[in-house]
Amino acid sequence: MAMVGSVPNQSKPLWLLAELTYRCPLQCPYCSNPLDIAKYKEELDTEGWLRVLREARKMGAAQLGFSGGEPLVRQDLEILIAEGRKLGYYTNLITSGVGMDEARIAAFKEAGLDHIQISFQASNEELNNYLGGSDSFQHKYDMARLVKKYEYPMVLNIVIHRQNIDQIEDIIKMTIDLQADYVELASTQYYGWSKLNEAQLLPTREQLARAERIAHEYQERMKGRMRILYVVPDYYETRPKACMNGWGSIFLTISPDGSALPCHAARQLPGMTFPNVRTHSVDWIWNQSPTFNFYRGDNWMQEPCRSCPEKTKDFGGCRCQAYMLTGDATNADPVCDKSAYHAELVAQVDAMTMKPLSSRDTKPLVFRNMRNSKELASA
Repeated sequence: MAMVGSVPNQSKPLWLLAELTYRCPLQCPYCSNPLDIAKYKEELDTEGWLRVLREARKMGAAQLGFSGGEPLVRQDLEILIAEGRKLGYYTNLITSGVGMDEARIAAFKEAGLDHIQISFQASNEELNNYLGGSDSFQHKYDMARLVKKYEYPMVLNIVIHRQNIDQIEDIIKMTIDLQADYVELASTQYYGWSKLNEAQLLPTREQLARAERIAHEYQERMKGRMRILYVVPDYYETRPKACMNGWGSIFLTISPDGSALPCHAARQLPGMTFPNVRTHSVDWIWNQSPTFNFYRGDNWMQEPCRSCPEKTKDFGGCRCQAYMLTGDATNADPVCDKSAYHAELVAQVDAMTMKPLSSRDTKPLVFRNMRNSKELASA
């Protein structure tokens, strides 16, 4: 693969996301993990992760996120947290809360964990448990209370989609009851399992307008007491987001098998070989590997991005989204209304969402689990 990027790399991997495992007790149909999770059985061991943490910190990484799958299934999590604290990272555990108890929260505190983010699927027990494929709602509630008890910042994440968007006010009220400090109402981004279930998850424009209005009302009402972030789904925008702040700019993801990715969804891009920390140093991966240099700079850009004055702000949008929606990752993200594919995207979204949910697709939701992953691989 030829290197397309043309400028010397001046960036540093400031944000390290350690995807410790793809194993997870939940089966969320909007998960952004890859569809072929079943094949990633050989996870990086403790020593491998410790080396990654040290090498990335030496390069300037300051934020460290532990995610998955569900990172709680790793029995060495406390060891990795302690090493992160020793190295000087700000550490963040991104979890469903399933598999956590008070003893483990206390152990995380002892190890030096800075931050715990707990996810909910909905504001009521029935829908939460249906979407997660597990009777987890009450346990999540209990864990959120304990996180507050141990004086962590109370950070809650709820992925918003067609199945739960009409509950958004109840969801916000739930976060207030839990005394959250920071709430992320994260509209589904369509990668991995969520892309597979797009027809069942994409909300209508009317639903989005109502949800955004309610979110803004509570942002004002809770100002100074709770920070509420509401993220509009890309498909309804006219300008692309600065995905990962630019390819290979500040974000480095290490997946469970040790593959290094500029973003967690990048595996789907064709023609790319992603370097692995088992065989390369983080320094070489970040600075020298063809993959991390491929979309740096702007020589790879086609029009309208190449001559667009906003290219230094949005970097042409998301490479994965450009590939999924146009078949060419070097195209402008079709979310942008300057893209030749934007009108086609708008038409596809409108055609899909104007149908009642019950008639959008004859297929039921495909839940994220190892069995479905194997079936999709063999189909």
